[in-house]
Amino acid sequence: MTFSRRAFMASAATSLAFTAFQARAQGDEAQDYAYINEVEGYGPLRPDPKGMLELPAGFSYRVISQAGETMADGFLVPGAFDGMGCFDAGDGKLALVRNHELGPLAFDYSAFGLGARLADRLPKDRAYDFSDTGIPLSGGTTTMIYDPRSGQVVSQHLSLAGTAVNCAGGVTPWGSWLTCEETTLSAGLEVGKDHGFVFEVPSSAKGLVDPVPLKAMGRFKHEAACIDPRTGIVYMTEDLQDGLFYRYLPNDRRNLAAGGRLQALGLVGVTEDADTRNQEGEDNLKPGSWTQARWIDLDGVDNPYDDLRLRGHAKGAAFFARGEGLWWGKGELYFTATSGGAAGAGQIFRYVPSAQEGQAGETDQPGRLQLFVESKNENVLDYADNITISPLGHILVCEDRYSDLKPNHIRGVTPAGKVYTLARNVFRGNAEFAGACFSPDGQTLFVNVQWPGMTLAITGPWSSLKA
Repeated sequence: MTFSRRAFMASAATSLAFTAFQARAQGDEAQDYAYINEVEGYGPLRPDPKGMLELPAGFSYRVISQAGETMADGFLVPGAFDGMGCFDAGDGKLALVRNHELGPLAFDYSAFGLGARLADRLPKDRAYDFSDTGIPLSGGTTTMIYDPRSGQVVSQHLSLAGTAVNCAGGVTPWGSWLTCEETTLSAGLEVGKDHGFVFEVPSSAKGLVDPVPLKAMGRFKHEAACIDPRTGIVYMTEDLQDGLFYRYLPNDRRNLAAGGRLQALGLVGVTEDADTRNQEGEDNLKPGSWTQARWIDLDGVDNPYDDLRLRGHAKGAAFFARGEGLWWGKGELYFTATSGGAAGAGQIFRYVPSAQEGQAGETDQPGRLQLFVESKNENVLDYADNITISPLGHILVCEDRYSDLKPNHIRGVTPAGKVYTLARNVFRGNAEFAGACFSPDGQTLFVNVQWPGMTLAITGPWSSLKA
């Protein structure tokens, strides 16, 4: 989903509309906007007197960062908070590397402020790309140092500049953040370079990193990434209604810029029109069912015609309905298809790699794909987007349905595939949740509210779950 739509929804969701939601939720139509728990979870949500975030009893939140704050480098915290990773920064502190899903020319919401008044402070060699007017593009990442003992932010700074529509990404085993551009904007269209790449941001970087596009990982509308620590293989989602699910086999697992092979997932036994979306009367995969996977080599990954997914599908790769959140678990990964399923309310897939993943022997012992959850009711799970996995092994899902009336939630999903509700956004505008990630000790859940741009730290009795 593009920033322009999010900005429109944020501006259109006036306080009047927010008041209308509150009134309707308390009236005869409350059931239309109620959440449904398939298991008890942490219990019912409690009203928030601040009118921001509803949580179960015993849980609390703190707003630790907001768009527009002045950072240590003199730039402003950009808006459109999205994907985020949490890292141990030493001395009891944490580093949060956060994406900003800003369109290339959204300068007023960028780190450079209204009218891009701070843009001249950025060294020209530290930005990936510039607009036709010479201003660094608006997307990128910020890094925040947070002290969980005091609950205070120590510092914030711009860590990647000149990219566009940085949506989600993923953490690496060596402590960096892979930030993904969800655009295939081409050079000459108001910008100087091609876009649609992954960039790596070390969490330990004290300032702007070198903006190096990892081109061998493909040029497409990237969403999220994760790495299998056993093999070093990178898996990636694509946020399109006819997107693919990708993997990157790096030549050097600690140097992703050293090149590698890009492949897309297909289904064993399905050679034509492979499709997991279960839309328009189709029922190709049933919830809970497993199928064997095969991986298809892709060529032309520089993708100048924006047809990589179509060429991949023609070779047997399966379509997914808006692949978004992706997280590595214990020997397996999970990813979301935001608009998949007959109800269009979203799917969650599980992939278990082969013991010979990426090797010649995997054809005899292929990896396995499961349709883990398919939502049939928006009040149970709606538009699953960014995800993380809790210390208890449950998936936490950020919802991304833009509506003046229907609120977004953070949902939990048990290992048995049952859904419960952890939080509800009752702040004006009802923006999506994004960037959910836990502190290394599992005591704090960090999450972003994309618009107007807030990072929250949620704490509570995580071990009290009833499922």
